[in-house]
Amino acid sequence: MPHTETPGTEAAPNTRLRWWTELPLIVLVYACYSAGRLLVRGDVADAVDHGLALLDIEKALFLNAEHPLNRLFTSEPWIGVPADFWYASLHYLVTPAILVWLFRSRAVRYRAARTWLMTSTFIGLIGFTLLPTCPPRLLDASHGFVDTMAQYSSYGWWGGAASAPRGMGGMTNQYAAMPSLHVGWALWCGVMLWRHGGTRLAKVAAVVYPLGTTIVVMGTANHYFLDAVAGVAVMGAGLLLTPFVLRTAERLRTRLPARFAPAPTGSATDSATTAATGSVPAADDAGSANVSGGCQTSAGERFPRQREQRFGAGAEPDPAPSDAGDETPAPAR
Repeated sequence: MPHTETPGTEAAPNTRLRWWTELPLIVLVYACYSAGRLLVRGDVADAVDHGLALLDIEKALFLNAEHPLNRLFTSEPWIGVPADFWYASLHYLVTPAILVWLFRSRAVRYRAARTWLMTSTFIGLIGFTLLPTCPPRLLDASHGFVDTMAQYSSYGWWGGAASAPRGMGGMTNQYAAMPSLHVGWALWCGVMLWRHGGTRLAKVAAVVYPLGTTIVVMGTANHYFLDAVAGVAVMGAGLLLTPFVLRTAERLRTRLPARFAPAPTGSATDSATTAATGSVPAADDAGSANVSGGCQTSAGERFPRQREQRFGAGAEPDPAPSDAGDETPAPAR
């Protein structure tokens, strides 16, 4: 069954990709993602206010699923501990694995998918910058949330401060909850599996993984439901921008080498003109003309004993020229 390509793939060239150029690009984007979360910390008071505002909106819309899920994850370790591992691990394992799978599958398909993921990630960084948001687990205990990762930290490598490895919680921005790129990246993985997996198991995973991630981020009190909605919206915006980004990248790829390439020589240019138009290039303003297969003479200069040809119907050849400074005509040919 043929697979439908991600929008924008028609702009991608059929060039072979190299892993040693793709890997640094992926690492660079992820480094920007991590650095952006770290550097754009925002004001804690504003982040708390934004988190409480999201919670109030959800309560008004009867969308507050975080509380019952968090109580379930907190009271049932057999659910809470696997959920913490899911949150702390799969985000960094499944996404790269699918990128590698697509890379080995087909270049055009991979390029469009990679561009979609990267574009959406940068949009998410804008969200972290403009709207620092306190996750539910960092709100005051009076709001009824329990940090399950802190509660079950003895079961994993993470500490009580965040999902980062022990002792490194201070190196992450814990107020970058809006949008949820955990959900956004999981949705991207689901779309890739659904479109290109080709098996029933792949389609089941395409549904289970993003849905399970959405439940996990709320049950562990790392995100609000509206954070998950924003993650989906970010991926939608990235998908719409992917064709434009691909076309722009292709223009840069073709124009920059041409701009910095050495200028062609006159003979090469004239040859190209002759091949394209089928005519001999005209003489320039100084009167020089191309003769003898590209050899150029100065204005008024003639080669010894060479006849000058005139083009046109019925044109008669000129008398044989004499050598410069020699009064004796050249012998007839």
